[in-house]
Amino acid sequence: MNINIVCVGKIKEKFIKDGIDEYAKRLSRFCKFQITEVSEELCSDPSPKNIELTKIAEGERIIAKLKGYSIALDLNGKSLTSEGLSKKISLLKQSGTSTLSFVIGGSYGLSKEVLDKCDYSLCFGAITFPHQLIRLVLSEQIYRAFMIEEGSAYHK
Repeated sequence: MNINIVCVGKIKEKFIKDGIDEYAKRLSRFCKFQITEVSEELCSDPSPKNIELTKIAEGERIIAKLKGYSIALDLNGKSLTSEGLSKKISLLKQSGTSTLSFVIGGSYGLSKEVLDKCDYSLCFGAITFPHQLIRLVLSEQIYRAFMIEEGSAYHK
């Protein structure tokens, strides 16, 4: 299975990059894992109109990178337990899905167009995560999903 995280912007903090690299290494035995970054749109005047235009511009870049079954990370998405995410990924594999794209928006979130294009919306809870840190959290949860499927003691 190919798993791709499509996200906005670059990682600036070394500790986040190091964590993502560690989970990418661990995931290599289960899937081809990659992260595709699209450029962040500058929004110097954060008026509602400009924020929407920013999300649309970033969204166009995201949509161009989507492949296979896509899951948007969105506050209005469905909450899953780690076991539920594992089951979802396992069922997608069993149904013949060869590519799975997870989508993380920029600091203003995802455009309606991206949300409409995605097959599923997932929420990691009502708290706010920095969009860079959520990449690390998502990478760990994908790894955990595979470990749950394998019956490993990693998930206690």
